[in-house]
Amino acid sequence: MRNLILFICILLWASASFAQENQKTLGKLPSVEVKTPEGELFNTKDISNNGNPIIISFWALWCKPCIKELTSIADVYDDWVEETGVKLIAVSVDDARSTANVMPAANGKGWEYEILLDPNSDFKRAMNVNAIPHTFVINGKGEIVWQHTSFSEGSELELIDIVRKVGRGEDISDH
Repeated sequence: MRNLILFICILLWASASFAQENQKTLGKLPSVEVKTPEGELFNTKDISNNGNPIIISFWALWCKPCIKELTSIADVYDDWVEETGVKLIAVSVDDARSTANVMPAANGKGWEYEILLDPNSDFKRAMNVNAIPHTFVINGKGEIVWQHTSFSEGSELELIDIVRKVGRGEDISDH
């Protein structure tokens, strides 16, 4: 009986450790040069958030579902940051002719996100983004652990659930 209890305790400990230490990853962020809204170069390998989760959302000014997604998140973003420490980075894939309109649009919507510009779609290609909106969740180690394309009302609820689990080191394979 004592051996059975010991075995169960070891099994529970091992499975809890596995869930926390071995989230399924889809790789690391690639090293790609993008631009800040101020026109400065920024390497995507430098994206970090002090060990907290990161959301990366690829979007464009012409993409209505993208605008809806980022606006829906904006309504609850401060709460998300307070609860999980998450940082959202909105990567505009608008071309060079449109990039001057990105910050006025983001500011007009009240988005308090970090904005990056990918006018040549280099980062978009490196992340294998074929359609937008395309959203990624990055864990505290800089590993891509979840991705999703498209947007529908309420999708932000699934997104925050995933961010919470990632922040706690829990398994998200059921999403």
